Amino acid sequence: MQRRLFLSSLGSAAALSTSFAAPQLRAQPAAPGRLTPLKFTLDFRITGQTAPFFLAQSRGYYRDEGLDVSIDVGSGSVASITRIASGVYQMGLGDISSLVEFNAQNPGTPVVQAVYQYYNRAPFVIIGRKDRGVTTDFRSLAGKKVAAAAVEATRRAWPMVARKQGLAPDLFAWATTDFNARDNVMVRGDVDAATYFHDSAVSLFARMKPEDLSVLEFSRGGVDLYGNAILASSNLIAQNPQVVAAFLRATNRAIVETFADPGPSIAAAKQREPFLDEKVEAARWAITARYVGASDTRSHGLGDIRRLLLERQVDEVAEVFGLKAKPAASSLFDGSMLPPRAQRMVAA
Repeated sequence: MQRRLFLSSLGSAAALSTSFAAPQLRAQPAAPGRLTPLKFTLDFRITGQTAPFFLAQSRGYYRDEGLDVSIDVGSGSVASITRIASGVYQMGLGDISSLVEFNAQNPGTPVVQAVYQYYNRAPFVIIGRKDRGVTTDFRSLAGKKVAAAAVEATRRAWPMVARKQGLAPDLFAWATTDFNARDNVMVRGDVDAATYFHDSAVSLFARMKPEDLSVLEFSRGGVDLYGNAILASSNLIAQNPQVVAAFLRATNRAIVETFADPGPSIAAAKQREPFLDEKVEAARWAITARYVGASDTRSHGLGDIRRLLLERQVDEVAEVFGLKAKPAASSLFDGSMLPPRAQRMVAA
């Protein structure tokens, strides 16, 4: 999926410098009886993966918190970061590893920070055809052809898995393929496997029997990475942290309710995007929920992180992508505006 691109897909940080030179939009506290406007950008299109945001909107949870939230589709995790950095949007959904890279290439006071960890684990997977000898063992990819976009998160994270598994980074050959063509080349048998975000693969599962496919999860290969998080403008955090806290309370409420019963959330997403197939999106959310409510959430609840794990992620991203600087974990994630832990607990 295109939303998963890292910063390097847009070139150097210097090329991005003008994108956040504009003044930041500031959400001012609303006058009594008035709502505070807030623009939120998704990382990509509307699917079951982000259905809770539309539940919060349709049920009036944002309005209950004094917010008038507009939700727009996105064009990639990097685009979410630069949209917020530019001041066009105040909050959005973007990838933590992309934020590491962005902040490393733009040192100084961060202009964007994560405030709620949505994907408690990044759902990076390689999906292979069993009839081509691909199993759940990464070693079975030896000599195979794996489809992936030229620059995307799952492909770029592969060297981390190779290192953890003691495998050569060139264990297999990459077949550079457009995002929208991955399902086709898999179905035709042009390749033996392809990279996906696990929950994005429901389109492939609709065309090939899941029992004919092997899913190789990076998280089971020893790579523990945080995925997409709710991001906020550092300016908004400094000027109006109560606005960020209000957005997180409403969104967290919807996420918890979606875990209990995803039907209303899927229906809310379909109301916004009528072409969605509710059965497909329900299946998509079922996969998403595994990563949003990963095992860590049993202890610290939804939205929070383990500092040591984030620090390790910074180290790995810096090493694999050859970053000249490593941003501090404290500059990437600010959990001070999270709802109370008791409100963020679900059965993971």
